[in-house]
Amino acid sequence: MIYLDYAATHPMTPAALAAYAEAAALPGNPSSVHAAGQQAREKLEEGRARMAQVFGVDPRRLTLNSGGTEGDNAVLFGVAQAYETQHGRPGHLVTSAAEHSAVLAPARALAERGWDVTFLTPDACGRLAPEALRAALRPDTALVSLHHANNELGTVQPTAELAAIAAAAGVPYHTDAVQAPGVLPVSLEDWGVSYATFSAHKWGGPRGVGVLYSARGHDLPPQQIGGGQESGLRAGTQNTAGVYAAGVALTAAEDVREATFAHLTALRRAFMDAVGELPGLRWNHPPDGPGSSPKVASLTLSGADGEALLMNLDMAGVCASAGSACAAGTMQPSHVLSAIGHSEADARSSLRFSFGAATTLEEVQRAGAALRQAAEWSRLG
Repeated sequence: MIYLDYAATHPMTPAALAAYAEAAALPGNPSSVHAAGQQAREKLEEGRARMAQVFGVDPRRLTLNSGGTEGDNAVLFGVAQAYETQHGRPGHLVTSAAEHSAVLAPARALAERGWDVTFLTPDACGRLAPEALRAALRPDTALVSLHHANNELGTVQPTAELAAIAAAAGVPYHTDAVQAPGVLPVSLEDWGVSYATFSAHKWGGPRGVGVLYSARGHDLPPQQIGGGQESGLRAGTQNTAGVYAAGVALTAAEDVREATFAHLTALRRAFMDAVGELPGLRWNHPPDGPGSSPKVASLTLSGADGEALLMNLDMAGVCASAGSACAAGTMQPSHVLSAIGHSEADARSSLRFSFGAATTLEEVQRAGAALRQAAEWSRLG
């Protein structure tokens, strides 16, 4: 099997698996005051501290949760709740049409309850213009929420520049940065963001573990209540083993991040060469450079059947993904590809291949050959 779907999830690394097993063997609840509980608390806080060190922030600014979706919801709904409490009415939100559904779904839910939402339009490679953000800001803008690296295109936004524009207008800035760690440098204070969300399974940690960064500490109203965990912001017994494994995996990923970036860059170029000059081929990701993550290669084969392409690739032992998720077995056109100007037909003819540090040159070359064969079968069918 050739696994080329790292943007969906990064398999747990051996180091993360070992760390998980070590911490999972501890019997205590990290909120308990007895010795067993405090042993668990030490592992929990070490995991948090490891992530904070990589992100360049105080560990107390990280709230543990289940991942990017929960973090995105906590920020959008939390900021909205605080704004409505202060002003007695809905406000204005700025996001983009190419965001992950974990941001778009809460944005649309806020629109249904009276919020005015501006969806910025990206260019043909998914890039957002700083001038467009500046023009969209209003006196009642309560939040800007824009991803750092796009999960379908690998497009990297100029987060520090965008956050500075929002800050100049006194507007909090949130970025979904789940695709960055392990591949791109993450320096939250240099970015100047108010909030950032992360998922451990994107860098080789366990699924169901994430962190929410808040520059001002625990300043959001809780969206999950019950106990007093995480300073009252996120109730529920913390996942000690998962958090410790996430921290171990992130430390290891950061240690080799620059080498990983160079490796992924070479892999994406080799994959593009291996695909060759297929009829109707168009590359959707940005070219190599500061605005592109080499983790992702996105392509469109106009006239091909995207669902058939995926099935044929799977039969050839290649794990890739469509430009969007499949719901009930039916291919849905990608909202990201629609946002960058694709027709519905082209959006349905698009695939995403994403690479990891363990991906080999031979694998991407074999995957390219399999795609050429799959494209031929798709068109014949």
